[in-house]
Amino acid sequence: MNGRIGSKGSARRAGAALLATATLAALPVVGAQGLTGPSGAAAAGHDATAHKSKHGPAKGGSWQGGWAASPQAPTEVFAPNWSKQGFENHTVRQVVRVSKGGTKARIELSNRYGTKPLRISGATIARTAEGASVEGGSVRKLAFGKQGSLTIPAGGTAYSDSVPFPVRALESLTVTLYLAEPTGPTTFHLASSATSYRAQGDHTSDRDGAAFTETSDSWYYLSGVEVGGGAGVRRDSVVAFGDSITDGYGSSLNTNNRYPDKLAERFAAAGKPRSVLNHGIGGNQVTNDSSWAGEKGVVRFKKDVLSEPNVGTVIVLEGINDIGGSGPTYPGGPTPEVSVRKLIDGHRSLIRQAHARGIKVVGATLTPVKGSFYDTPANEAKRDAVNDWIRTSGAYDEVVDLDRALADPTDPDRIAPAYDSGDGLHPNDAGYRAMAAAVDLRTL
Repeated sequence: MNGRIGSKGSARRAGAALLATATLAALPVVGAQGLTGPSGAAAAGHDATAHKSKHGPAKGGSWQGGWAASPQAPTEVFAPNWSKQGFENHTVRQVVRVSKGGTKARIELSNRYGTKPLRISGATIARTAEGASVEGGSVRKLAFGKQGSLTIPAGGTAYSDSVPFPVRALESLTVTLYLAEPTGPTTFHLASSATSYRAQGDHTSDRDGAAFTETSDSWYYLSGVEVGGGAGVRRDSVVAFGDSITDGYGSSLNTNNRYPDKLAERFAAAGKPRSVLNHGIGGNQVTNDSSWAGEKGVVRFKKDVLSEPNVGTVIVLEGINDIGGSGPTYPGGPTPEVSVRKLIDGHRSLIRQAHARGIKVVGATLTPVKGSFYDTPANEAKRDAVNDWIRTSGAYDEVVDLDRALADPTDPDRIAPAYDSGDGLHPNDAGYRAMAAAVDLRTL
């Protein structure tokens, strides 16, 4: 099926392979504790026992993910940001695009990597205008257990109360947080491919963006925007799980050109908008923790993917950092070498975890690395072996051959020049569009 998701039988017929990933992070995750103070009810979140069966009514309550980002521990491995210093008397304004619409909304905030309780002194949601400005009349104050503020303990996750807020699929929303008290180092998502804004003092209700004079290309504390109402809830959300290629590294800033974004656009263009959530972390590995790129995938899968409401399918694209991480080019220093067998065992663990919740699992072949900093004969041999297993083992419910979708026809071990961001590893905007186009929507 030439670069498209196919049945197990057609997956076995697929040929040789390629896809690459590296760059950005998350560290040891502390289990969520819930809230303290007056807004404890907001911490209830999603039912941890949801998704036990493929059949019957939708699980996970009346919510579906509109947008998501995997929490990470503070790091400045690539460039300075606000994660290590944190905030004090700051307002942080962050722009996200939801994949599905509804008639109500709520936000998810994470203090997963915090070392002390986090005080949120105020929060709003609004429709994005331009930059840090929002549309007039669209600002809605958010409450937490009917209170205007809340405290999230170290390791905790919190959800705002539901607010009536009609939102369309593919609409950009602005979430604004006021952090009056010193936060210390922050839980954040390093590679947002989007601009966040900071101002001194409380500017949660500002319509214009004049006060927001500082910028960052990361998201802070915000880990989800959920929607409800509208056409109703179905158990059909799609989660893209992976590393920097899923995260969108190499895509243009503020353009929503990551491959999960383009996949959401395909659903919307077909007249059937779906929840498509991006849980990629640059540099992440399936089998190894990293000092900068987060907990290994087999551990964070439960926290990031299985905690989402009404998930029906997950697409797994991960493993190239396990293969390349033991070499001198892996940022932050080498991680333990991973054999093909150990990496496959890691993939099998992800599949088992998903199937235990009745979630369909799509395996994506690893994309080309020739000409990149991961390019060695040994690494290429491992990549070929893992891709052969993904294609032919039948372990995954479906296979999407992203290797073929991005490969240079004249040199299949190399990413096609038209799809290369310039490092031989990460796609550019056109490459991410090609990845999304390779997914057969009928199989999701």
